[in-house]
Amino acid sequence: MIVAVHSYKGGTGKTLISANLATLFAAKGKKTCLLDMDFRAPSLYALFKFDQPEYWLNDYMNGACRPGKVLRNVCCEGVEKEKLFVGFANPSTEAIREMSAKDRKWEMQALARLLSLRTSLFDGLGFDHVIFDTSPGLQYSSINAVVAADIALVVTTLDESDMEGTLQMLHDLYEHFEKKTAVLLNKVPSGLPPSERMKRLESGLGSLKLVFNSSIACSCDIPLSENPCFFACEKQNHPFSRTMQKIASLIATHQYQARWLVPKLV
Repeated sequence: MIVAVHSYKGGTGKTLISANLATLFAAKGKKTCLLDMDFRAPSLYALFKFDQPEYWLNDYMNGACRPGKVLRNVCCEGVEKEKLFVGFANPSTEAIREMSAKDRKWEMQALARLLSLRTSLFDGLGFDHVIFDTSPGLQYSSINAVVAADIALVVTTLDESDMEGTLQMLHDLYEHFEKKTAVLLNKVPSGLPPSERMKRLESGLGSLKLVFNSSIACSCDIPLSENPCFFACEKQNHPFSRTMQKIASLIATHQYQARWLVPKLV
């Protein structure tokens, strides 16, 4: 299964959610691949602190290498060796500028490479789950990732422009693709009573065919932790970790019938 983690704006916590979801899948013994599809603002490389790889995901998308050359095995507490692999986007200014200048023809070719990558990862390399950490907004790379995925997790926050933009994006893009979609409202202050803004989000989601919605409490200690990518595995009783465990379980077991996964926007 491919899960695309997407957002309308940057700064929603999308990357930490992607990384922790991948780590949880791997901790359950599932061979998992996490790919940084955010070519305009790559961040996974800095979070995982690897030496510079021989090949970046950019190289595969440019047709310069095979998929296996991009992947790096990640070892951490609670995850067996050969269960978690990460493919990094090149964070250099030159690479970001080069990817930003790609034309529509290249983007269409990139979609074909992405669909081919799906076959290589599942049939050739034996992965159980693949997580795409996408670019925010309606960039071609993020649209391609959503098209190639089985389910999309759209992350938003209580910021009014973020919520309004997310709703517009869901109606304009996701309804068109008829993609299985979950909405995650992240960074919700603990104990916050329902506000007009939160009610408006719930009302706006009402007409969309969503597989589930979820809210994630604000946890300022996660980015400050020693290993934020592995937080859900290392601190299993933390509220963030428990919520992520429920989300991972729901996705892994294809149990999409639940309208609300965790407490309803509170």
